[in-house]
Amino acid sequence: MKLPFVLARRFVAAETFKETVPKIESINMDGIKVTLDLLGENVEEKTTADETVEIYKNLLTNIQDAGLKSTISIKLTMLGLDIDPEYCKENVFQLLDLARELNSFVRIDMEGSEYTQMTLDIFREAFETYRNHVGIVVQAYLHRTKNDVEELADMGADVRLCKGAYKEPELIALQDMNQIREAFKRYTKILLEKTEFPRIATHDDELVNFVQEYAAERELSKDSFEFQMLYGLREETMKELTQLGYNTRIYVPYGTMWFPYFKRRLMERKENIWFVLRTMFKK
Repeated sequence: MKLPFVLARRFVAAETFKETVPKIESINMDGIKVTLDLLGENVEEKTTADETVEIYKNLLTNIQDAGLKSTISIKLTMLGLDIDPEYCKENVFQLLDLARELNSFVRIDMEGSEYTQMTLDIFREAFETYRNHVGIVVQAYLHRTKNDVEELADMGADVRLCKGAYKEPELIALQDMNQIREAFKRYTKILLEKTEFPRIATHDDELVNFVQEYAAERELSKDSFEFQMLYGLREETMKELTQLGYNTRIYVPYGTMWFPYFKRRLMERKENIWFVLRTMFKK
């Protein structure tokens, strides 16, 4: 049974690009940039992965044609990572060729821990060729991020730091939120000190305040980093940060394959579940 999209509209902009455009335009009018995220994961057939490459290419072109202040985010499992990492890399490079031609940017998203090393390996190869047109994500709760963030900072990579939304065992990831916050703060310091333009992705007031205070103490320009949040969460906060002069960006997911993403958002906080239940009965 196909679940109604009304369930997900809190966190997912629309099911098609055309329906998403007005929402991106509205966000842009508030001075906030966008990263557009086509939902989906774990493609098992090459024909589907090939089709996804073409969809991503069209997306880059359509964003430019529409004059939107938006880049895109990709998941490597949508481009065939489960099929063959080398084949996936070739697909990524096809997409980055176009991104470079359009002077656009592609963020390689980070998925579950079983994909972390393969994702970083492909990113490192891509970065050698495409530099300013490709970025990566690191998840603060993973134990391995301590080493990964140092290496990526030394490379000069464009890094998006988030807490991490996948359920991982204690052997692989921190479980206590206070420990995750402390790790996030340590990695934020490294990125602010060593990289040109880190992307700090969090809805957590403690972390938002920490970044503002640390940047002020270090006399870092508000133009030297970017706050990022997810569509449907903390909209007023993003507007306030923008008005204060910070760079801001909202991740805007769209597409028909919304259920896994929607489920992860619900699992993050019980408040999200109650919000969706309330909005289901509103006109």
